[in-house]
Amino acid sequence: MIIYNSDLRAFLLQGKDVSYAMYVGEAGFLQHLYFGAKLSEADLPFLVAYHGNATCPKSRDFNIDLAHEYTMNECGFYARGDYREPTVIVRRSDGAAMSRLRYVGYEVADGTPVLEGLPCARNGGQTLTITLADDFSSVTFRLNYTVWDDSNVIARNLEIVNGEQLPVNIEKAFGFAMDLPAGGYKTLCLAGRWAQERIPQIEDIGHGIRRFQSVRGISSHEMNPFVGILKPDATENSGECYGVQLVYSGSFAITTERFDNKPLRVQGGICDVGFNWKLDGGKSFVTPQTLLCYSACGIGGMSRTYADFIRDHIVNPHFARSKRPVVINNWEATYFDFNTDKLFAIIDKAATLGVDTFVLDDGWFGKRDNDDSGLGDWVVNTTKLKGGLKPVIDRCKQNGLKFGLWFEPEMVSEDSDLYRAHPDWAVGKAGNQPSRSRNQLVLDFTRSDVVDYVFDAVSKVLAGNDISYVKWDMNRGVTDAYSSELASDEQGEFYHRYMLGVYDLADRLTKAFPDVFFEGCASGGGRFDAGMLYYFPQIWTSDDTDAYERTRVQWGTATCYPQSAMSCHVSACPNHQTRRVTPLHTRGVVASLGPTGYELDPTKLTDEEVAEVSTQIREYEKVADLILKGDSYRLCSSFDGNYFVQMIVSKDKKQAYVCGVRIHGVPCDYDNFVALTGLSEGLTYRIEELDITASGKALTTIGVRLPRLPDFGAWTWHVVAVD
Repeated sequence: MIIYNSDLRAFLLQGKDVSYAMYVGEAGFLQHLYFGAKLSEADLPFLVAYHGNATCPKSRDFNIDLAHEYTMNECGFYARGDYREPTVIVRRSDGAAMSRLRYVGYEVADGTPVLEGLPCARNGGQTLTITLADDFSSVTFRLNYTVWDDSNVIARNLEIVNGEQLPVNIEKAFGFAMDLPAGGYKTLCLAGRWAQERIPQIEDIGHGIRRFQSVRGISSHEMNPFVGILKPDATENSGECYGVQLVYSGSFAITTERFDNKPLRVQGGICDVGFNWKLDGGKSFVTPQTLLCYSACGIGGMSRTYADFIRDHIVNPHFARSKRPVVINNWEATYFDFNTDKLFAIIDKAATLGVDTFVLDDGWFGKRDNDDSGLGDWVVNTTKLKGGLKPVIDRCKQNGLKFGLWFEPEMVSEDSDLYRAHPDWAVGKAGNQPSRSRNQLVLDFTRSDVVDYVFDAVSKVLAGNDISYVKWDMNRGVTDAYSSELASDEQGEFYHRYMLGVYDLADRLTKAFPDVFFEGCASGGGRFDAGMLYYFPQIWTSDDTDAYERTRVQWGTATCYPQSAMSCHVSACPNHQTRRVTPLHTRGVVASLGPTGYELDPTKLTDEEVAEVSTQIREYEKVADLILKGDSYRLCSSFDGNYFVQMIVSKDKKQAYVCGVRIHGVPCDYDNFVALTGLSEGLTYRIEELDITASGKALTTIGVRLPRLPDFGAWTWHVVAVD
């Protein structure tokens, strides 16, 4: 609900348990007042008087501009007395870029804004749009705020409208600014690298400016487009914290800025490194959306808020809570070395295990026997696959399986028919030696003709075959940011235009094939973000399928993404990434915490392993609906202890599923208990595997003794309410 108090010129945005307040000061500047636990409209006079007017610039002040760096603003100015980093920089035709933004008016509309060409929150809500005008130009700014009665997320973005007759250059276009009262805070970021993505790091916010960013053209393995802002006493289950999550998949930046006696400024959006957007007169530029979150229940409360929001308002509702396929993928079983007979053997054996979808990975197209060639030629390699895909699909159908297929639409090999015909379609400047990664180049998705070609090529394969599942991969970052089709003064638009091209292709393909389930991938989890989840209901979490490593990757990913978004597979041992050997049972337990599947050769399983895998799939099917819809509680972390424990609880608190791993078997490790935080204290529960019945109060306070198991031993508990 959105409330406007005309006497105070104050706005109060009301979510489920959260309020966001701002007002227009005496001099016409839009000033932030409050973001936190829910207040009422009756609190607005106090907020304005004691938290607004105390620092609000006054029109009669001789040094009015110098007051801005002490105020909490909704959009940072540039070069006009506020020495903090600005939210937006717009340089006009005369070279001037200073700005001072004043309130013009507001609109309230039911629903969510549709951001053309960009993924954004969908379904319900109410949107406040505030217009600010620049004192020194005819450029205006439209700030969008969307709130939902059933969520503690507030979605924000802004639109820059060029009212000048001549073009302006946008040199920075962050989508939001969030100023918080001065004080001590910590940041929580999700950092990492290939095969070790989204590892949580908590640090004090010191003086100065800290940037969390990617300049890789993708959101990246190294830094996720999310930052948590924690109060000093915030823990997993208690204390106040804020979340900042971008609905964007390209180069991004989120910054924190702290100096003595000044508010903490948090802002972000499209990475401004190398960014420059030429905006013609009368045109507008729309920034990606940001999901702001407030939690009074610690990091875990923030995580569950984001998980619900992404399932309810980001993921395609057709798939958000629908049963996910249990897949077997041939990649680690065969890599490029396969033919029809090898695939038939895998399919036949897989059918006996209980999987329901076989996914054919890289190597089925063009001249593709290794990663040196073939990308871009989306035509079946009939030397490998006699008769094309149809015999493989028919074999799947004979075994009661569905068929899925791998693509890497954004890439091209130099040794390919596509590149020989259109070398200018690759990103880069003619005459420069290209920057190669994984022996491949990036297609220029800033060009509509390139996107059209890829759409037609992929569509032909999907339309001509019975394919129910697509794995969309992307195995390198973007370099040589140059397009032969962009003018010299438009090259600064490259990275964002590239991302718009990716979104365009994803949008067109998912709409053209609405019943095909698309899974995202980028060398594992290199583009795991809310932007891609808008199109792909789940994403390959990491190329690292080692069970121990996955306890960490999945723990970090759950910080701001739902379990239902994480593809979690069982692979062979020794693990192909770490060479570690873990029990097959443990691999299954860890993989059961998300849409599960298998990355191995089932023809090499022993009878005992076949029985174990079949049991794993049957057990997963029992909790699959809970994994899709339930609330996640992280109970024990393998980052700082010898146990990993995570619990998924149904919304009505009547069912829970606990997964645990003991990392190392050590002596004298007795009487370790885990409190089953997340159960209802008012219910009585039975833990089936332990034959224990106890009150929710006892289970959440005293807890349950953790089992003493050998290295990497795992267990599951099924918890059900009995009254």
